[in-house]
Amino acid sequence: MGLVFLGSLCCCLFTQLVVHVGMDTAAKAIILEQSGKNQGYRDADIRGFRPEGGVCLPGGPDVLESGVCMKAVCKRVAVEGVEVIFSRDAGRYVCDYTYYLSLHHGKGCAALIHVPPLSRGLPASLLGRVLQVIIQEMLEEVGKPKHKAPFEENSTMALPAKGN
Repeated sequence: MGLVFLGSLCCCLFTQLVVHVGMDTAAKAIILEQSGKNQGYRDADIRGFRPEGGVCLPGGPDVLESGVCMKAVCKRVAVEGVEVIFSRDAGRYVCDYTYYLSLHHGKGCAALIHVPPLSRGLPASLLGRVLQVIIQEMLEEVGKPKHKAPFEENSTMALPAKGN
């Protein structure tokens, strides 16, 4: 996998979501990455940096998941002529390394989008439009209320016992 670009977009004054966009020269579709991995980094980046022991964060969880449900975003994004797919494995290169650390420091409020190189079928104007649609969907996903348990810590709500 040849990844040659990594950019980030920070949305809003109070960060709701950090979006990383990396180019995968082998990609044929836009790929929404759900998780970042902590281990397995063997290749150096373009500056020669290689994580010590192949690990992003020593002692960190093996996998961190985005708070954005990428599968749901994938299902809702439809731009004619552009395929958008879901992935749970971003590879082990600079994009995934950055994504894992972003997920860790941002407590899951991060996203990684891998894009194919620009081409006749995917000119910059179309890619920009698709990224705009995807990021808007991601922000809507982040803004959805999370399901809460019916009885939370410090709650004064009483639940009746079964059979009463």
